[in-house]
Amino acid sequence: MIGPDRLDRVSADAVVPEQVIAYVRAVAGSRPRLFDACIGYESDESIVLIGYPLHDPSDNAAMSRAVAEALKTPGLEKITVIGPSRPPQTPAKIRSAQDAYHVLPVPAPPLTAKLKNLLRRADRELKIDYGRQFDSGHQTLVDHYLAQRAFSAGTRQIFRQIPGYIAASPGSMIVSARRADGRLAAFAVGEYASLHTAFFMFCFREPSLAPPGSADRVFSGLLEEAARRGQIRMNLGLGVNAGIRFFKRKWGAQPFLPCIETAWDMSASGILQRLHGFLGRKKDAALPKPEDC
Repeated sequence: MIGPDRLDRVSADAVVPEQVIAYVRAVAGSRPRLFDACIGYESDESIVLIGYPLHDPSDNAAMSRAVAEALKTPGLEKITVIGPSRPPQTPAKIRSAQDAYHVLPVPAPPLTAKLKNLLRRADRELKIDYGRQFDSGHQTLVDHYLAQRAFSAGTRQIFRQIPGYIAASPGSMIVSARRADGRLAAFAVGEYASLHTAFFMFCFREPSLAPPGSADRVFSGLLEEAARRGQIRMNLGLGVNAGIRFFKRKWGAQPFLPCIETAWDMSASGILQRLHGFLGRKKDAALPKPEDC
């Protein structure tokens, strides 16, 4: 078991959101454990290893040592590794999924004229506030989003755990955009537990209330908060699909770390052929599509 002080140090050094322990524990209910220089999460007979060593997220050799240690866990049946490369221990028949985390420096690069216009329009129609209170208005936007789109059970589970995550993580922050009458038009959730890296976690909007630029405005609020806290970068998560990549490119985000996800089954019944979408990509599904921005 990792002591509370060591858990805090892991989150303080986080460069990817899966290293923020309060977040993963809240949404997945798994137990954190250090494997060499990497944090992992145990659940039943499975381990999800976040293979970005705390001293250097690109240290492939250190990731390999962590995988080797995790594989010695008694009773282990399944392992998922999310890291900068494919682990050398991976069985030959297993395929890996590949993406990349995208980041912005803080302060962000100069904005385009179009983006400035969107933000000005949003500011004319919306009032922005900061806080950690997740109220019924926030829940309504999440419920509306889930009702309008088809998601896997795992993705829905993560969205359902957003209130619990915010309550559990002192580093979380909600930026809300409200109409003049107080109705919630959009909100974004950021995470600031890391000393150097802020994280764009979730974003939701109500199309009938949110003017163009609403999602950009609450995201800009997260960037402003990161600057106030002295962080040097904002991790916007994975690319996932064209719509999400559009939003990231619009702000000038660039690939930061490769994300190679590999999973296999250790049981005698055979090799696991499907990849686990356990973390990372799911939360990005809440980002707006190009037509929403």
